[in-house]
Amino acid sequence: MRARLGASALLLLLGLGRLAIAAPPAADPVLATVNGTPIHQSAIDATIARLPPNLRAMPAAQLDPLVLQRMIDAKALVIEARKEKLADQPAVKAEIAAATDQVLENALLTKEVKPQISTAALKALYQKTIAGKPGPEEVHARHILVPTKAEAEKIIAKLNKGASFSALAKKYSKDPGAADGGDLGFFKKGDMVPAFSAAAFALKPGTYTKTPVHTQFGWHVIQVLARRRAPAPTFAEAEAGLRQKVLRSAIQQTIAKARAGVTVKLMTPPPAK
Repeated sequence: MRARLGASALLLLLGLGRLAIAAPPAADPVLATVNGTPIHQSAIDATIARLPPNLRAMPAAQLDPLVLQRMIDAKALVIEARKEKLADQPAVKAEIAAATDQVLENALLTKEVKPQISTAALKALYQKTIAGKPGPEEVHARHILVPTKAEAEKIIAKLNKGASFSALAKKYSKDPGAADGGDLGFFKKGDMVPAFSAAAFALKPGTYTKTPVHTQFGWHVIQVLARRRAPAPTFAEAEAGLRQKVLRSAIQQTIAKARAGVTVKLMTPPPAK
């Protein structure tokens, strides 16, 4: 019954961290050269940082040499490909151009967005919009879940005659919380599926739904016990949500700015044969 939120695809768009290519620090040893081109320790470290966690967990004494050999192989293959003038082939040119476009797209998004989602920027936004302000409204409710509308109506009839909500929940409810009298504790609107939340938040404390509430889980009879304002979340609790919100907004603004600077003409596709 708790609402399920899908993961945001925008979080994958930036690839933040993959584009931060800085000059090697002074104390950055050269581990190998390939035709005179150095491979620095920093390049090894950057490659390892992008590996899956299970691989990063390998001891450095084992992982570093493996990554170094892979980088040597890669540079050798590129050198050989250039010798064979593969970069002049039309298909390869097209792939290089597409890859370059992708790198530039991500570089621009990173440049524009990354400063806005720094810890300092998010803390400032938290202080401005969340800290010290009342949190969202919550209700403390319990419910009885049954398979059919007719069963729910019979339960409401029993409640109308003074029956105990908790006792009816323990006897009839199919919800896992039936043993606790159907108690759901306090929850926010977004914590439940829309139909359930709408019914619960429309009730005053001490009242119950006079008609059954239907959701994908079955038919509910809901009773609200109390209402309150939740305390403002701490920065640690709000940080992930703030970052996602700012990230989405910043990406949209960057795209809008870029679109405003270009002329777009949509062509009518030829009629289907």
